[in-house]
Amino acid sequence: MKSRQLQSREPFVILMVDDNEHGLVARKTVLKQNGYEVVTATSAEAGLDLFDRQHFDLVVTDYRMGYMDGIAFIGYLRQRSPATPVILLSGFVEPLGLDERSTGADAVMAKCSTEATTLVRTVARLLGRRTMRKPMRRESGVLVASARRAG
Repeated sequence: MKSRQLQSREPFVILMVDDNEHGLVARKTVLKQNGYEVVTATSAEAGLDLFDRQHFDLVVTDYRMGYMDGIAFIGYLRQRSPATPVILLSGFVEPLGLDERSTGADAVMAKCSTEATTLVRTVARLLGRRTMRKPMRRESGVLVASARRAG
């Protein structure tokens, strides 16, 4: 995966699955701003169909969805491509005791106020890529590093 991007300079392609369209749009926007290509699906079934037809470098899925939950979805993904990194998102991480071992995901993230930053960092970590930094800015003709990281 990593060598494919370095050789061709193409962005990593992420499949994002969530039955909440507003959440999809928000997360897709954040990841696109950080240089990723994002394809979305509003159900696990649609996500599996996309996964079977296209190469994805990473998958982000919600836990609680309609017919099939995120854990079942991850099980199907693992049968098709065991090495594809998967991030599971949920608003119920702590109450349900969701973690990497119990879900089959490579990372489990809580939906919270810092979700966007955590998502970008987790995606970058799983893809072996550093998070993008904000560009340098000029103050009185001198380049100054921005205080915050992007995402």
